[in-house]
Amino acid sequence: MQQSFLSAFYKNFLGNSPEWYKLSIISFLVLNPILFFLIDPYTAGWALVIEFIFTLAMALKCYPLQPGGLLAIEAVMIGMTSPAQVMHEMLVNFEVILLLIFMVAGIYFMKNLLLFLFTKIVTKVRSKTIVSLLFCFSGAFLSAFLDALTVIAVIISVGIGFYSVYHKVASNKEAHQEHDHSHDKDLPDYNREDLDQFRGYLRNLLMHAGVGTALGGVCTIVGEPQNLIIGEKAGWEFIEFAIRMSPVTIPVFFSGMLTCVLLEKVKWFGYGVQLPENVLKVLKDFDEEESKQRTKRDNVKLIMQGVIAVWLIFGLALHLAPVGLIGLSVIVLATSFTGVTEEHQIGHAFEEALPFTALLAVFFAIVAVIIDQQLFTPVINWVLTYEGNMQLVMFYLANGLLSMVSDNVFVGTVYITEIQKALTAGQITRDQFDLLAVAINTGTNLPSVATPNGQAAFLFLLTSAIAPLVRLSYGRMVIMALPYTIVLTLVGLATIATGHLSDTTEKYYESGLIEHHKATSSKVIPSGH
Repeated sequence: MQQSFLSAFYKNFLGNSPEWYKLSIISFLVLNPILFFLIDPYTAGWALVIEFIFTLAMALKCYPLQPGGLLAIEAVMIGMTSPAQVMHEMLVNFEVILLLIFMVAGIYFMKNLLLFLFTKIVTKVRSKTIVSLLFCFSGAFLSAFLDALTVIAVIISVGIGFYSVYHKVASNKEAHQEHDHSHDKDLPDYNREDLDQFRGYLRNLLMHAGVGTALGGVCTIVGEPQNLIIGEKAGWEFIEFAIRMSPVTIPVFFSGMLTCVLLEKVKWFGYGVQLPENVLKVLKDFDEEESKQRTKRDNVKLIMQGVIAVWLIFGLALHLAPVGLIGLSVIVLATSFTGVTEEHQIGHAFEEALPFTALLAVFFAIVAVIIDQQLFTPVINWVLTYEGNMQLVMFYLANGLLSMVSDNVFVGTVYITEIQKALTAGQITRDQFDLLAVAINTGTNLPSVATPNGQAAFLFLLTSAIAPLVRLSYGRMVIMALPYTIVLTLVGLATIATGHLSDTTEKYYESGLIEHHKATSSKVIPSGH
């Protein structure tokens, strides 16, 4: 009885995760108290950070909330940090939590408009290069104002919809018949070649759009969760954030678009796959049928969603309210004017964001440990021994490398907290703090496209239902992201290393486009330690 209970307990622990992964987490939980009480709290703190990064890097084995949360709970229990410090970090970053809860849910009720737009792009534009460019640009534009996860979720929905429609037709099934598009057993041999080519076509569009979310996400304060954390610490609002990032983000944006075009032309790294004519005909017929069935009410819903999208952009640009409250207003408006009145209908909108919101709270617990144990202080002090542009380069590279294997929200949060402490201690000037904030934001956003670990949108794509359908594996995603990673990272680095960021920011000051912040500005949130 004792044995069976322990066996059942062990099987339940972290569910279907691999045995080696379960044993790794158990080892971490046993090791941490030993290091903390018998060796050194500083060593134990660094071990915790490395273990937490491990859970982020192994996100495909188990969602990081559970193992990372266990590590965080243990850290609080043994005294690495306190519940009060964790709560302080959460309250300081409360607007980011509201962003994830309300903005992501708000955009959920605008999916029909986004689905409509992406469907028209695929069925109406014949040039594959232009379609790819439009997907990349649309992903960038939408992610600058919306949540990248929601944007990629919409594109995934478009992809699955197209795939299932063609797969059913290719399997010689009628519209009213049940069909499982995840299996090819009913597919005749003469349709398999078209299907394989269609898979390659969809992989191309998904990757272009995914990179697009990174290109747009780095530009604005709402593009990525860490942007809002960095912007809040620096006291920047929407317009100022975008202007300060522009010396890096504008060259990077155009370089990314050019890379998209070149990849489609030269057909390297798996790009340049054309849409088969047979598939195009099926998709056009489907789109025409959908258009015929769309009622007047459906058309009015699309118009209202467009109006709400305009309100969203203006509300953010003019900073009419905190980001989370604007997201809440989108929920109210989008549901009121599109006929959504049931509680369970509204509840579905929150399913996407809340797991990551909970994970973000765990991030803040780990950040609390880093602050209390002063883990990054020696590293930051060493980097601060460099001066001028070299200091910016070091921060950019440090954030970029860590974001490739870890989550960029976690990395950005840690580094902006540390340089804020350096500003409070008088180690850096306010102007240098602003430049370092730009380097940190771009460093976490651009090189992190290298792997699914760094970008939440990439990880979401890899773990979605469409990935196995189009044969998009971890390795293939890394290979397809490689040219973008090289170009975006090097262009971003060049704008910082050559002094372009510093010089352009100085010109912005002189023109009055942005103002100098005082070192003691009340807009800068105290570090709490």
